[in-house]
Amino acid sequence: MTVVYVDKVFLLNGIVDYLLLLSAARLAGEPLHRLRMALAAALGGIYAAAVFFPELGFLTSPLCKLAAAAAMTLVAFGGSRRLLRVSLVFLGVSAAFGGGVLALQLFFGASAVLDLKTVLLSAAGCYAFLSLLFRGAARHTGRELAPAELTLGEHRCRLTALIDTGNTLSDPATGRPVMVAEGEKTASLFPAGQAPDPAELSDPVGAMERRREDGRRWRLIPYQAVGVPCGLLLAVRVDRARVAGEDYGPILVALAPGRLSDGGGYNALIGA
Repeated sequence: MTVVYVDKVFLLNGIVDYLLLLSAARLAGEPLHRLRMALAAALGGIYAAAVFFPELGFLTSPLCKLAAAAAMTLVAFGGSRRLLRVSLVFLGVSAAFGGGVLALQLFFGASAVLDLKTVLLSAAGCYAFLSLLFRGAARHTGRELAPAELTLGEHRCRLTALIDTGNTLSDPATGRPVMVAEGEKTASLFPAGQAPDPAELSDPVGAMERRREDGRRWRLIPYQAVGVPCGLLLAVRVDRARVAGEDYGPILVALAPGRLSDGGGYNALIGA
């Protein structure tokens, strides 16, 4: 007779579900709401443990499994405008993880399936494989998410940038690329009380007038976008910008008054 420890089943499945949700969020460019993902993972752990109770055997049906996956994604990513996309990525990551566990089971033997080390190794391998796959696809389409760090004097801020080959915004004076960043996300780049407030970002001309004394640091950048044939953004010249490990040197960072990403997956844009 096989003995199943429900607490161990809950723990292992909870850990795996959290890693899978984390992988799906990163690959889909979703913001990481770790508490919500932890709650969704706990829900998955409870479901996995519940199927071992004889009176709840119906939970093993494909329809119940799909409903459990849908409930987890709603808890973790509910409210996102890209809920369908991240849900499909979560299902793909889960399928790849299942294949990884099966491969390790065949290689090491059945006793390795519930081993914590094997579970973590499978999840890490699944994440690494899918990261390479998705990043390769992103490079093919010319759009890729990457970490960015801006430096201004002694102050720094870290952003998530979308590198887009279709973004041609550049400095009219030098021809160098201009990064566009959400203004509220760059507050740590300035001394206390000196960051542009939302009203200034919405009125770049007036903000430029008030910052005339430091004209070498501040600029107005013209731009065009869908529905905006000719607009202006307040821009600051940072001392250094690094994107995906590449040093862009001193560049202009245009401060957008609103959000750049519908789902919040990135908060800066720059051309390749």
